[in-house]
Amino acid sequence: MSTHADDAGMRAVARVRSVRESDSRVGLQTALLESRSAQTTVDDLRGRIASASGFAAGSAAEFLALRASLGALGEVLITAEEHLDASRTISEAAYARWQQDRTRLAAIEMLLERRAAARRAERERTEARELDDIAAQRWLSQQREDLRTEAAR
Repeated sequence: MSTHADDAGMRAVARVRSVRESDSRVGLQTALLESRSAQTTVDDLRGRIASASGFAAGSAAEFLALRASLGALGEVLITAEEHLDASRTISEAAYARWQQDRTRLAAIEMLLERRAAARRAERERTEARELDDIAAQRWLSQQREDLRTEAAR
């Protein structure tokens, strides 16, 4: 990254955007963990409902108890699915935010790199110009010396 004095403000912006990108990445990771946890809960509840034994024989009270427990499990499943949908929405929003923060950070870093490259190119042009001037002066000096040598003969 550039360390030029003119880039102090841009480096400060880059630091702020880097922190924001890091925070949004942590937020995304947290949202994804929550979403995975909610999916596990939903899968577990669906498995429990699917594996519940069907009522083959027994008293009416046993039938009603089984029906009530499956009904309650169904209600818990509905709530868990709603939580899963909400956690997926939050994960998608967190991903979008992280992408946006990452893009903004990359833009600042690219701008700093371009500025540093432009300064490097300008230094190289200045150095080449100075070297050309020195070479031209040497050539002229050598030509004058050659003329003096020929005149002296």
